[in-house]
Amino acid sequence: MGRVLPTLQKRGAALASSSSQRALLGALPLTRSFEDALQSSALYPLRPTGIEILQVNVGKKCNQTCRHCHVDAGPDRTEMMPDAVVDRVLEVLESTDIPVLDITGGAPELHKRWREMVIRARAAGKHVMDRCNLTITTLPNYRYLPEFFAEHQVEIVASLPHFRAKSTDTQRGDGVFEQSVEALQRLNALGYGRPGTGLLLNLVSNPVGTFLPGNQAALERDWKRQLQRLYGIEFNRLYTITNMPISRFLEHLEESGNLGEYMDRLVNAFNPAAAAGVMCRNTLSVGWDGTLYDCDFNGMLELPVHPGAPRSIFGWNLERLESREIVLGPHCFGCTAGAGSSCGGATA
Repeated sequence: MGRVLPTLQKRGAALASSSSQRALLGALPLTRSFEDALQSSALYPLRPTGIEILQVNVGKKCNQTCRHCHVDAGPDRTEMMPDAVVDRVLEVLESTDIPVLDITGGAPELHKRWREMVIRARAAGKHVMDRCNLTITTLPNYRYLPEFFAEHQVEIVASLPHFRAKSTDTQRGDGVFEQSVEALQRLNALGYGRPGTGLLLNLVSNPVGTFLPGNQAALERDWKRQLQRLYGIEFNRLYTITNMPISRFLEHLEESGNLGEYMDRLVNAFNPAAAAGVMCRNTLSVGWDGTLYDCDFNGMLELPVHPGAPRSIFGWNLERLESREIVLGPHCFGCTAGAGSSCGGATA
């Protein structure tokens, strides 16, 4: 079960090209640029506060094809991180004081060396986060995952658009919600999301429509109450994430005639406090081919880090990376609207 629609790339869609996405966003008549918004808040140029998280996107292959996906991931994608890049990522992790490895994709668990990355990072004393779509754990070859997660104390950041089946399946495909509930119940049985176990289970919710997320703390209380009442499910935190105007969601916005309105909503909701806490200030993203990006969103738009810093994991230089200027674009309004949005949820 699950959505098996073809990706933008498979369909040969115009917006499969990152340059086409950048051109579309750049041509919008916004009331101000993101750089102007930062300058008015005395945050420009935006620079890192340090590198606390190395986020590694191991590839675009996924067992789902979600309507909002900024990666354009799906079963028909073949891009996967080569061995040389995996080796270099692990060398960097093992030789620096960066405390957190955040593994994402696609479905990261589909990578042939995903388990090795987890094991070696944990052996090096790193905290490991895995961005899991939950349904991967229901596939025959991956039913071992919950026990593996628990054995290595991997923090699970699991995507679930809503605690109701209709909203989740609308975005992710028929049957996805039912499989996700099954996966969450298995994780709970192992201690995930339960007090005192140290096994962290955090859920990520993004709106099903073209609006901003609600208040994260209030939604978390509601979700905890509803998931416990309906399915006996416990979890630690709820992260709310704004749908980014990139890839498949960008195509949806354009085709539905909502792109201009949605971008205006993001621009008008710009929050300096959210901008000060954006994830690109403490996170560095490694693309599947080893290219370095300020965030995974910039990775999908093929906007590498500033040329004053090394743009490949093979040219790693921590000092230059930590002092770099962060590369910006209109899509950055997505992370700074309202209470903000990042891989760890609201930022303000």
